[in-house]
Amino acid sequence: VQLQASGGGLVQAGGSLRLSCAASGFGSAYYTMGWFRQAPGKEREFVAAISWSGAGTRYADSVKGRFTISRDNAKNMMYLQMDSLRPEDTAVYYCAASHVATMSLSNYDYAYWGQGTLVTVSS
Repeated sequence: VQLQASGGGLVQAGGSLRLSCAASGFGSAYYTMGWFRQAPGKEREFVAAISWSGAGTRYADSVKGRFTISRDNAKNMMYLQMDSLRPEDTAVYYCAASHVATMSLSNYDYAYWGQGTLVTVSS
């Protein structure tokens, strides 16, 4: 089971980035998937989650209205479109997959993790 996150980079405040997560080694269509992030010196925090069908989504209050999570089960891919980026969005972003169907906010419910991709937002 592997998850590979990509798409991070340096962007100015107000800009946009699109993160991608490629899944392999399991039938990812049947897993809740999510994005978490960890800023320097801070704990890993929930960003967004999406149900196995893609019909259900959940967002942290801090990104609601600015970030959009989506998935393409035919391609075993998940995405995070990040708009109106702020310096406080700077972090390493991780994609994750969970057996739990309820789009959990807790990283303990996610069994599989990608390696992370760094997003830096300059002011």
